[in-house]
Amino acid sequence: TLRWERGAGFLRGERHLARLRNSADAMGFAWIDGAAEAALANAVANADSEILRIRLTLDGNGAAQCTSAPFQPMPAGKVWNAKIAEARLASSDPILRHKTSRRAAYDAARAEYPSSEADEVLLLNERGEMCEGTITSLFLDMGDGGALLTPALDCGLLAGVLRGWLIETGKAHEAILTTAELTRAKGIFLGNSLRGLIPARLA
Repeated sequence: TLRWERGAGFLRGERHLARLRNSADAMGFAWIDGAAEAALANAVANADSEILRIRLTLDGNGAAQCTSAPFQPMPAGKVWNAKIAEARLASSDPILRHKTSRRAAYDAARAEYPSSEADEVLLLNERGEMCEGTITSLFLDMGDGGALLTPALDCGLLAGVLRGWLIETGKAHEAILTTAELTRAKGIFLGNSLRGLIPARLA
């Protein structure tokens, strides 16, 4: 899922395409040079909104398709309520590192709480280590002036585009995190490339 802005284009678009290509290679999907780029260009060719949410999918034969919809950024100062799911992720599942349409584990976690109680639901793995939200990566500010902490990929989670950018620019680094760090953190942030970093609180 990408964010497109008039004048700026696709936010971190090259990173999204690189991740898609890496996932296609890992899963044995065909890759047709230029197919994803063409689908993205067609999706915004007649855009009548300033900001769009673009969903790009790739099938096993290498065919790329896009859907688009107007996107309204969250108002400044908005804080999300986060809950912890009973459902667990399996750290040994390699699919969790890729953005796929296999969403059963995340849908089950989301279904544990009504939207009136939780804007996002956080998942742990079988060892009780923090992983991610159903649609976001997790970041903790421990109040020590250092970089944000984000769960390590080995815990079983998506290699998020925003997450990767924050790590590469030194704004975040990986760590093994549990609910102990979550409750001690001076700041909790949830984020993805579409929405950016969202302040959150454990509800």
